[in-house]
Amino acid sequence: MKFAARRRPRAILWATVSVVALGFLIALEIAARRCAGVPGPLTSQAKEVIFAPKPGPLYGGLALTMVVLTWRQRFIAAGAAIGIDVVFVLVRWAVGAKMDDDHLFGNGALWVMLGCAVIAVTRRTGRERALLLKGVGLGLLLVAGRKTGDTWLLITAKTRPAVLDPYLATADHALGNPSWVVGRIVKATGPVGDHLLHVVYAQLAVAAVVVALYQLRKVAVERRFPRHHLVRTFLVIGLLGPAIYMIFPVVGPVFAFGPGASGTGGVHWAVANLWPHTPPPIHPPHPVSYDDITPRNCMPSLHTAWATAIFIHSRKGSRILRFAGAFWLIATLSATLGFGYHYGVDLIAGVVFALTIETALRSFDRGWDRSGIQLVTYGATVFAALLASYRYLPMEMAEHPWVFGPLLILAMTSVVYGYVRTTRLWEPKAPKAALARQPEPQPELV
Repeated sequence: MKFAARRRPRAILWATVSVVALGFLIALEIAARRCAGVPGPLTSQAKEVIFAPKPGPLYGGLALTMVVLTWRQRFIAAGAAIGIDVVFVLVRWAVGAKMDDDHLFGNGALWVMLGCAVIAVTRRTGRERALLLKGVGLGLLLVAGRKTGDTWLLITAKTRPAVLDPYLATADHALGNPSWVVGRIVKATGPVGDHLLHVVYAQLAVAAVVVALYQLRKVAVERRFPRHHLVRTFLVIGLLGPAIYMIFPVVGPVFAFGPGASGTGGVHWAVANLWPHTPPPIHPPHPVSYDDITPRNCMPSLHTAWATAIFIHSRKGSRILRFAGAFWLIATLSATLGFGYHYGVDLIAGVVFALTIETALRSFDRGWDRSGIQLVTYGATVFAALLASYRYLPMEMAEHPWVFGPLLILAMTSVVYGYVRTTRLWEPKAPKAALARQPEPQPELV
């Protein structure tokens, strides 16, 4: 009875979260159809049960689901997913369907995750059912997060015709126009550096899955999930970030001041074709119109926020994992700037955004206390102050770079320092080492 009583509030919490998530997906489905005239995340995901899937983390989601399975069950699940995919590919080839290398596999992973959900409901009971459903939910959340993000980006392009890139480009003078500088460096490295950074930038979700699998490696043995892990931070960043896109729509230097990622299309909408060789001149900024296709997904830089989260969660891993987390963070920052996808001020906001969310999630898990509340409040205040300064003080920032540049770095560093200091206080203290046994006193010789 006591165990059931303890479980009841947690079950109510999970049910509430599930209802809210479903309601959000339904609202996003309706918004996508009304604002953009395209299917939303629910319809897109349902179609992939039968039709060729779009590139996405379907097998990454299956890997997260399998953390709750035994090794024998994992081999069966992986074999079933691959077998189902082979059957789908052969059927599409037989009927003459259009074959695309990027859309060949993924149906099998989705079928196996759904099959695990059916098994949990029909063949499991109690804690085993709850554990398996959590595993399935974790995998499907990763997949749904990608679909939700794609829908959000399309909505930002359709509903925000004017962008605020001139404001960020002007404010970026306080940091020395890092996107222009790194863009020239990346071009100087030739195809090798360009290809490496493209791989890192495109495979950020893969890095997140690797770190998450390391954190969840003991779930199958302990039969419970850890209190906090990377997937939660990853999903919350992806959920809240697009809301800021709607408030502060920005397309990025390569689009607003360059040829666009395609090399030609963006130049028709660009303020000027300057990136990366000529920094934009300093003059009073104003909103500019842009197309209804390019996502307004710069402020804050979610790639920076996600890479920061990966770096944080890799700190307690093996030496190789720690090195990989640091490499992924540095390479992601280089790619976001070097490809002209973000301004330097975007990256500062992204770091503050990630640390504030990470602190809030950890505080929720361990119980809110004064230090957690103070740090979350401080991080949110700094983030709001950054957005306000980019919007209303860009000229002052550009005209006084030796004042505002260090202030921006100091603001970000203060949040980093606060996070490190606070989380160290939260860590359980190691027991004091036992005092070394003192040697027996020797009798004096007479």
